[in-house]
Amino acid sequence: MTPVDPNRLDEENMAVNKSDFRSTCSIARTLDIVGDKWTLLIVRDLMWHGKHTFGALQDSKERVPTNILSERLKRLEEWGLVLREPYQQKPVRYAYHLTEKGKSLEPLLVQIMSWGHERLGGGRYDPATGKHWRPGTDSKSTGCESKSANDK
Repeated sequence: MTPVDPNRLDEENMAVNKSDFRSTCSIARTLDIVGDKWTLLIVRDLMWHGKHTFGALQDSKERVPTNILSERLKRLEEWGLVLREPYQQKPVRYAYHLTEKGKSLEPLLVQIMSWGHERLGGGRYDPATGKHWRPGTDSKSTGCESKSANDK
């Protein structure tokens, strides 16, 4: 059996069974993976804020409950969006990193953030510069940034 390439998801190379989706609609299928209130925040922290351990992810400003964080990380790994690698043996602890497929969510994050910034007055983060700001200001804010500057 040929291993599944986690960066492709097509008819011949499905990471999951087609019956795992509730619909044939591409929007519904995407929401089945990332459509809850926590998953994209976890992806945000992995992608932009250098949080790669369970403890660092749990320490995010939004305070994802541990049981939900654990379940979402497992789901992201199952879908090929996150790779889990041990970084300590006793006790075993893992680091989480986005795969190329996980990194491909960045334009979606940027669009959601832009929408929230423009219409809801939320903070904004520029991944290219690392700059954070709120509408009408040029100064740093706590809008879309990690809790601690040490986490970057």
